[in-house]
Amino acid sequence: MNLKSLLSLLSALVLCFLALPGGGHPAPEGRSSRLPPPPDPRRVVTLAPSLTEIVYALGQEHRLAGVSQDSDFPEGAKTLPKVGSYVQPDLERILALQPDLCLGATDSTPAPLVARLEDLKVPVLLVHPRSLDEVVRTVEHIGRVLGAEARADSLAAELRERLRRVRERVATAPVRPRVFFQIGVTPLVAVGEGTFIHELIVTAGGRNMIKGPAPYPQVGLEQVLAGRPEVIIVTTMARGVDMERVLAGWRSYPALPAVRLRRVHVVDSDIFDRPGPRLVEGLEILARLLHPELWASEGKVVGGERPQGPLGPLPSPTGRAGPELSSRRSSVETRSIPGRCLGR
Repeated sequence: MNLKSLLSLLSALVLCFLALPGGGHPAPEGRSSRLPPPPDPRRVVTLAPSLTEIVYALGQEHRLAGVSQDSDFPEGAKTLPKVGSYVQPDLERILALQPDLCLGATDSTPAPLVARLEDLKVPVLLVHPRSLDEVVRTVEHIGRVLGAEARADSLAAELRERLRRVRERVATAPVRPRVFFQIGVTPLVAVGEGTFIHELIVTAGGRNMIKGPAPYPQVGLEQVLAGRPEVIIVTTMARGVDMERVLAGWRSYPALPAVRLRRVHVVDSDIFDRPGPRLVEGLEILARLLHPELWASEGKVVGGERPQGPLGPLPSPTGRAGPELSSRRSSVETRSIPGRCLGR
């Protein structure tokens, strides 16, 4: 190949690279769809709550024909037709809505469903963000598909600035506390490495005390006590869990540093396990919980067991306090859900 041909090839590659969504970066997609999205989709069905939240954040909710059954934010999403859970969408319900585009997630949308939809000429756009930065790029990509480039660029710039502020402030922290992040009650299930929440812990200035390849391992109480976490974060995907009883269970171990320092916190699971715009809010909440001293000058020191989010108090857990950890079995088997997040 002569020099002229080589330069022509390089120029073509550069042009293709710059034409990719997200300002020259490949879109964080998973399996490629056989059908391209329509130029102006009017009847969109989202197959995961995080995707519903992204569409709303982009101001494109008027395009939604239906959503996954767990789509409960913002409030308007609760009234939209439901098409089944994010791990088991209902093909008949989807088709009844006559969608011209479905938005799905590689980690949770079943491949056979995607293939069947495409056989029926329904395009499916699959996304697969694997980090906070890729969540922002997913917002940009979906914005371009929905014709909301300006709003997508504005929202992405805002999210990146919020990420930058947290990273910059946390970089000044003199210590990084040991964190135990609990997502299951009975059995006791924690957050391990290779997950979005692990990235949140590290980015917020903490050290995840759970190591190893399992993303959501079942752990023993003795392991937690031996690890002596300095901060305990409690959340659960299961509805109806008595969080006051869970907190009372941790209080029965007063020698545990997190208990002694009153640093056992309950947080809203939806903010932490959905890879959408609110994941950045989760990072801000977690950073304030791990390093309240860094926000002391703003009067936003977070302490005790009821965290304050940047948009106000998080929903308070309700229920009757008890002497031990809840003995009720979680309605969600978290160990069986793959991926960096819980698939929502």
